[in-house]
Amino acid sequence: MGATRTAVVIGGGIGGTVTAMALARAGIEATVHEAHPGGADGVGAMLTLAPNGLAALRIVGAEEAVRAAGHAVPGVVMADGAGNRLSEFHGFPGLPATHAMARADLYRALTAEALAEGVKVEYGRRLVGAEEGRDGVTAVFADGSTAHADVLIGADGIRSTVRTLIDPSAPGPEYAGVLGFGGLVAEDVASAGDVAPAEPGTMYFAFGRSFIGWWRLPDGQVCWFASLPRTEPLTWAEVQRIPAEQWLARLRERYVGHVPGERLLAQTAPDTLMATGPMERMPSVPHWHRGRLVLVGDAVHAPSSSSGQGASLAIESAVELARCLRDRPDHAAAFAAYERLRRGRVELIGGNAAATNRAKAGQAGGPAMPTPEQMFGPVHRHHIDWHATVPLEVQ
Repeated sequence: MGATRTAVVIGGGIGGTVTAMALARAGIEATVHEAHPGGADGVGAMLTLAPNGLAALRIVGAEEAVRAAGHAVPGVVMADGAGNRLSEFHGFPGLPATHAMARADLYRALTAEALAEGVKVEYGRRLVGAEEGRDGVTAVFADGSTAHADVLIGADGIRSTVRTLIDPSAPGPEYAGVLGFGGLVAEDVASAGDVAPAEPGTMYFAFGRSFIGWWRLPDGQVCWFASLPRTEPLTWAEVQRIPAEQWLARLRERYVGHVPGERLLAQTAPDTLMATGPMERMPSVPHWHRGRLVLVGDAVHAPSSSSGQGASLAIESAVELARCLRDRPDHAAAFAAYERLRRGRVELIGGNAAATNRAKAGQAGGPAMPTPEQMFGPVHRHHIDWHATVPLEVQ
C-alpha cells in the first residue's frame, strides 16, 4: 500500500473527475478544484469514447452512466473526396462499441457519478501557485484560499498551470494548421437521402484535398465535422467573434466538388454551426512530474481531436495514476511508474494524429488506408488490470 492518503486535483473536467473517482477506489481522498465558477459543462462540442476509454470507465463504475449519455457508433467507413468507399470496419468481437456524445453531456454524467460517490468538488478555485513542504503540498488559489494534501495532480487541460509549475520551460500546445468546425443537417433534409450516406451506427470519414466526417444522430439529424486550413492560428475567442455566416461561406468555398462535403455544407444552417477553434495537440512534454506535482490527461498528452482518443486516453491515465499511487511505496516511485506505463502509448497515438492533421491541412495527401486491425486493434483493445499490482520495474 502506498503512502499517499490525500490529493488535490486541479481541474474538474473529464480527466480530473475520473482521477478523483479512481483515487477514491485506491483509498486516497481527493478533492477536485475547478476554476470555472459553475463547472465546465458548456465547454466543447462532440467527442467519441472508444472501447478502451469505456473499459477504463468500468473500473470507476461510470461506464453505464456515460453510455446512457451518448449513442453507439460501432461502424467506420473510410472514403475519398470523390465518393469512393475505400474500407469499412464494424468493431471487434468482445469489445463495446465506440460511443459519440456532446462533451457537455459526458461532463455532466461524470460529475454526477463523482458526486454520488462522495467526491468533493470546489468551484471558482483558479490555481496560481503551489508550495511544497516535507509533509505535503499546498495549492494556492486566486481568491487567496489554499488546499493541502500529500500530492497535487494537474488535470487542468492543454493550457495547464500545473505544467508550468513543474517546468517553467515546458512546451505549450502545438497548432495543427487547421481550424475545426462542426454542424448539423436537419432531419427532414438528411432523410431525403441525397445529402450523404448516413446509416445509423456508422461514422464516415472522407479524405482528399479537404477532410470531412459525419454520422447520423439518434434524432435523425446528421452531424458533421470538418477542417479549414489556416497558417496563422486564431484563438477560440477570436474564432467566435467572426459570424457563423462568414465561416460557413469559407467552408463552402473550400469544399466545392467534395463528395459529400459540398452537399452537407450547402444544407447546413448558420445557427447550427459549431466553431471549435484551432486544432491543437501537446508535443512531447519532458517532465510529467516534479516533487509532489504530477500531470494527467490533456495537461500532458492531448493528442488532438483527429485521434478520436483524447477523452479515452485521459481516462486511462487517470486510472493508471491512481493504481500507481496505490501500489508504489511513495509518490516519487508512483509518478515514475505512471510515466513509464503511459508515455510510449500516448505519444504514439499523438504522433499518428499529427500525421492526420497534416493531411487535413493540405500538407500531405490523404492518409494511407491501413487495415482495421492496424488502425484500431492495439488502441481499442488496451486493458488496465486494476486488481494487478504495479510491478517494481514497469517496462
